[in-house]
Amino acid sequence: MQNYLDDRQQITDLITGWMHRDLGEWEQLRNLFHPDGTIEITWFEGAASDFVDGSMRMGASDVRTKHLIGTPVVTFNSNATKAIVETNAMIIGENVKLNLGCVGHNRFYDMAEKRDGVWKLFRRQSIYDMASFTFPLGPVEVDREAVAKYPREYAALAYLLEKTGFPVQRVFATRGSELEQKMKADATHWLTV
Repeated sequence: MQNYLDDRQQITDLITGWMHRDLGEWEQLRNLFHPDGTIEITWFEGAASDFVDGSMRMGASDVRTKHLIGTPVVTFNSNATKAIVETNAMIIGENVKLNLGCVGHNRFYDMAEKRDGVWKLFRRQSIYDMASFTFPLGPVEVDREAVAKYPREYAALAYLLEKTGFPVQRVFATRGSELEQKMKADATHWLTV
């Protein structure tokens, strides 16, 4: 049972390690992923190493973000070398020039692998549950037509990203959507092969 607890702790440390992104600790963020790791979130799809480079660009822009990470729910394969990890999170964002912010509630949906005795993320995806605008210095105008282009579950986040120069290129999984169901079915298959 001790190894199982150690595995769970290593995975939890990976998930809470997302704090490195908010703190601009780029090498620590890069180290959360296997070299062939990938990520798919609103503004980025591709290699995790490229995501870190993009996060560095975002960190130098007018947008600031903070992620509050919940406790992960971990499902291991039979020999505890792969795991599906689903974690509630809040994405808090703000564009300081626009005086506009948002709060998004999502679930990170991760596929993690233990290689050479070390757990790292192999694939990170996100399921979006709901989002709303915040107004740090009081109400500002929002282009409702531009907001309406996106699914309600992440429209505020997507609008903020678009206005900051990090546009959302496609539709992503939302609570109960077919995309969420497919994501989970694909991960379950991956876990058992």
